[in-house]
Amino acid sequence: MSALERKLSGVAPSPAFPRGAVDAQMHMYLPGYPALAGGPGLPPGALPQPDDYRKLMSWLGVDRVIITQGNAHQRNNDNTLACVAAMGDVARGVVIIDDTTTDTDIERLSAAGAVGARIMDLPGGAVDLSYLETVDARAVSADWMIAIQFDGNNLLEHLPRLEKVRARWVFDHHGKFFKGIDPDGPEVAALLKLIDRGNVWFKFAGVYESARQAWPYDDVAAFSRRLARHAPERIVWGTNWPHNSIRETTLYPDDARLADLVLGWLPDEKARHLALVENPEALFKLPPFSAV
Repeated sequence: MSALERKLSGVAPSPAFPRGAVDAQMHMYLPGYPALAGGPGLPPGALPQPDDYRKLMSWLGVDRVIITQGNAHQRNNDNTLACVAAMGDVARGVVIIDDTTTDTDIERLSAAGAVGARIMDLPGGAVDLSYLETVDARAVSADWMIAIQFDGNNLLEHLPRLEKVRARWVFDHHGKFFKGIDPDGPEVAALLKLIDRGNVWFKFAGVYESARQAWPYDDVAAFSRRLARHAPERIVWGTNWPHNSIRETTLYPDDARLADLVLGWLPDEKARHLALVENPEALFKLPPFSAV
């Protein structure tokens, strides 16, 4: 099999992204940070590094980025913090914390650009939902957000605990409803009520990871459109670059075409602007773009 080649240029999204656009979900890797036991390993092909991502930013029109801790590095945040430093003030990080994380650790992570913590209750994840209350308490104290990812078909099971989360949090990756859901079903109804609590966002990213249908992913589009109509002020978007689950060049997505597709599920241009600029500013507590 030939080496994976990542597409980093092409026809730009249409309409063009507004100034200050935020990519709210991506991963980045630097040499010298090996994969750790328990994770999925480093992504295939050449390491996706800052210079590569800058090309993607230029292509798409992205001005700011949230670098999310990759599962390959489990609970060691060193790679993510190094990537945030390499990208400069346009970048912030979402890292891993647990019951061993101290106040001093939180201060150090915040000073290095961390604005949130990640929970992934799926195979390979570093911190699962058993840590939810611990991570929530830390996030509230630090004024961080939490990125939470699990099999969305288990949402009703987790609902009593999720309703008690006090920090700002985002339901990751279109909810990861691996078995599919009815847009008028109980899971969506519960999610709408969660969103109405005022501290919950929903992330459009990595649709191909849980869609049961091929492009244009009509199954995910159906409930995503309903959520966006209900609460356009609660949708954020991310590239999910470098698409770690994609292992063949022929299957690698065109990021501009993918962005046009999923952002097209938003009800209007105002909602698109919110998803790209104001909503991530609110979720991640980013300064207005004019101040960057």
